[in-house]
Amino acid sequence: MTASVALARAPAALSWSWQRFDGLSSDDVYDMLALRNAVFVVEQACAFLDADGCDRAAWHLLGRTVDADGRPVLAAYLRCLDPLVAYPEPSIGRVVTSPPLRGLGLGRALMDEGIARTQHAWPGADIVINAQLRLAPFYRSLAFRAEGEPYVEDDIDHVQMRLAYP
Repeated sequence: MTASVALARAPAALSWSWQRFDGLSSDDVYDMLALRNAVFVVEQACAFLDADGCDRAAWHLLGRTVDADGRPVLAAYLRCLDPLVAYPEPSIGRVVTSPPLRGLGLGRALMDEGIARTQHAWPGADIVINAQLRLAPFYRSLAFRAEGEPYVEDDIDHVQMRLAYP
């Protein structure tokens, strides 16, 4: 991320791309891994293997905006794992927004888009997430409900949550 990112961009300014791994460009893969590592490894000081073998069995949602120089910047990202990769249902994970663009509603826009696309891909299926416990109120606001007790994963408190199909 560069300091020249236009901070006044609204969620409506995002351009969405929903791709299977083999449909991603090399720039897409680099940008998603760079953003995931900047947040999950560096910012959260969590040493873990981000390239966990699941990216090839996932849909990838990339939300791009442009920086002050008109260059595309990855502002928001998530992946949706196919059913039976982690759970019987599809699951959303690696939900991340660019640190300089936080506080603009990008996380909600990202999850709204991800939920809609996941429900379209697997009509009638619940969606499961492993949420960082500190973000559980945000996911509850999107109608996810906690299942079971909190647990520690990679030294961070998590809780499994489910968005039940209506």
